[in-house]
Amino acid sequence: MQPFCSLNGKAALVTGAASGIGFACAAALYRAGASVLLTDIDGPAAEQAAASLIGGATAIGVVQDVADQAGWPRVVATALAELGGLDILVNNAGIYIGGALLGNSREQLRRLNEVNVESVFMGMQAAASAMQPGGDAGRGGSIINLSSVAGIVGVPGHSAYGATKGAVRLYSKHAAVEFARFGYGIRVNSVHPGVIDTPMGAQVFDDLVDIGMAEDRAGAEQILLGMIPQGRLGLAGEVANMVVFLAADESSYCTGQEFVVDGGASAA
Repeated sequence: MQPFCSLNGKAALVTGAASGIGFACAAALYRAGASVLLTDIDGPAAEQAAASLIGGATAIGVVQDVADQAGWPRVVATALAELGGLDILVNNAGIYIGGALLGNSREQLRRLNEVNVESVFMGMQAAASAMQPGGDAGRGGSIINLSSVAGIVGVPGHSAYGATKGAVRLYSKHAAVEFARFGYGIRVNSVHPGVIDTPMGAQVFDDLVDIGMAEDRAGAEQILLGMIPQGRLGLAGEVANMVVFLAADESSYCTGQEFVVDGGASAA
């Protein structure tokens, strides 16, 4: 399939890229012509994922714990050295912890915030420092932060997770306005998937059972699919297509916005 946007000559860093939406994003960026640095807390899996991308530009996999601040300058430096620059950051890495609000613990909320919000802050800070005029890359770029439809609308059993994804949405808006006003040439947008057919997405079904909204997995699937006007789960590649668009020059007038990929669930 021919890519609908060209990323020839661009360099991208994708976190949580060994599987799921992260790998789909890395693969789609690669197919569109970008060189890609895939990072993941599972280093060997990141290396294997990168090795599967062949026939195009450079693809490299490295280990990264996105919650470790010291690791961010290292992976940005790797992108600069191995890919020749940094034009695109996809802050995809995140964790899901469900549960009813009355059952969530403070420790769960703190862990969600550490991985889902603090990593986005550190990633934007490290990438923008390189992308801005006078930085080591210095040619502007596009930052795409993966949020969730739960960061826009309320969903039972998602309050702690949704709160962190709502923070990603607003953090993206503030960064977009600031970077534009400062003349950095860096766009920032957030992408909000609904329930996607990935291992993380499957956890949502189990969570509905755990909080008592469904008796079993089949019942949970019936409830969730009933909330989606298109009547199906989303595909990782459908999220990746949105990411490619936001990474490309075709979206040059889009910044500070949320782009929803949810089969109509948040509109119903």
